[in-house]
Amino acid sequence: MSKVAVKKKVEVEVEVEETGTVLSDVKVYARKIWLAGLGAYAKAGQEGAEYFKELVKNGEGVEKQGKKLVNEQVEAANSQIDSVKATVTSNVTSVKGKVEVQLDKIEKAFDNRVASALNRMGIPSKQDVAALSAKLDELSALLEQVARTK
Repeated sequence: MSKVAVKKKVEVEVEVEETGTVLSDVKVYARKIWLAGLGAYAKAGQEGAEYFKELVKNGEGVEKQGKKLVNEQVEAANSQIDSVKATVTSNVTSVKGKVEVQLDKIEKAFDNRVASALNRMGIPSKQDVAALSAKLDELSALLEQVARTK
């Protein structure tokens, strides 16, 4: 019987030793995992700052390109606006000149018709009054000469 008890005692000791080594292995691996996490965090922090700087630099480049593109499009739109403005201005000037000519013709025709109607009624025109006034001035001048000579 003593042999059986010794065997059981040896088996228990082996199990304790195996459990102890597994536990220490787990502790070692847990520590390594912890350290790996810390290393990853530190590396991500360091590379993250560099990556952030690179992203900012790339963003500045894209911003410059965007501003350049917008400025080119604004300039193109302004040149088109100037071209259309010049065309419209020349068209307006041309139409304005034609309208003024037509208005002058209409005004002259109206004046002639009114003068003709007034003349038929016996009302003297401006030219008739001006002619009579000139004749009166001549007669007045002649009368003054005659009065001086007497």
